[in-house]
Amino acid sequence: MPQGYVYILGSITGTLYTGVTSNFDVRFHQHKSGIKSGFATKYRCTRLLLLEEFTDIRSAISREKQIKGWTRAKKLALIQQTNQSSVIWANN
Repeated sequence: MPQGYVYILGSITGTLYTGVTSNFDVRFHQHKSGIKSGFATKYRCTRLLLLEEFTDIRSAISREKQIKGWTRAKKLALIQQTNQSSVIWANN
């Protein structure tokens, strides 16, 4: 079973997007270049705020579902706890 990644991207306006993938490098490039249309492309979510790595994709999918069920405040707290510098824009 391939490894998996859960990630949260943000836009300059503060919109958050939570996603899951088995190949983060390829998926992040798709987000940055707007190759695939969807929520992240529509709202220009291209800033990486959080990345969690898992040994299998099923665990990553489970974590993504958990995070997607959270409030915005809880997501921001996770981001801040993980990476202090990435949420400066979200607090203004």
